[in-house]
Amino acid sequence: MSNIDRQPHLVTPRLQLRPLQPEDWPALYAVASDPLLWALHPAADRWQESVFREFFDQALASGGALAVIDPAHGGIIGSSRYGLDRALAGEMEIGWTFLARRYWGGAMNTELKRAMLTHAFRYVERVIFVVGEHNLRSRRAMEKIGGILTDRVLEKATRSPGRHVVYAINREAFADGPLMHPGA
Repeated sequence: MSNIDRQPHLVTPRLQLRPLQPEDWPALYAVASDPLLWALHPAADRWQESVFREFFDQALASGGALAVIDPAHGGIIGSSRYGLDRALAGEMEIGWTFLARRYWGGAMNTELKRAMLTHAFRYVERVIFVVGEHNLRSRRAMEKIGGILTDRVLEKATRSPGRHVVYAINREAFADGPLMHPGA
């Protein structure tokens, strides 16, 4: 799967995605420094500069991190990432996603995931999302976009300890799923 482009430039009417760059640190940390973004997340301290610096450096090193930009003002409003480390054959992971709170509850996350899934399905049959077991906000968001809870569970002993559940969307289901319909 080495031919997968995990840092594409993607454009939709309401957002742009481009590869995350080292010079994005100040703008992305300005978004990530909001403690409420991480309140339900297993890494609830990620709003702290030293903790987010580690996350940011790992994102850059991953080769799959993207900056999310609102073209209305050209500013960074969050990030997301493609990953292969926890994916099985024929899969890719989308995750590590966060958006500024002012973009919560609207269509931005759906549009972001739609763009990323459309790109991913050029390469794989299935996309997975690894979510903290108790992160109810993210779990609801997964269900809203058509993610199906699998029986896979990951126990993490890293900076974000705990159980993580795995949601999945298959290429075939995506073509007819809620993400493909405006207003989903």
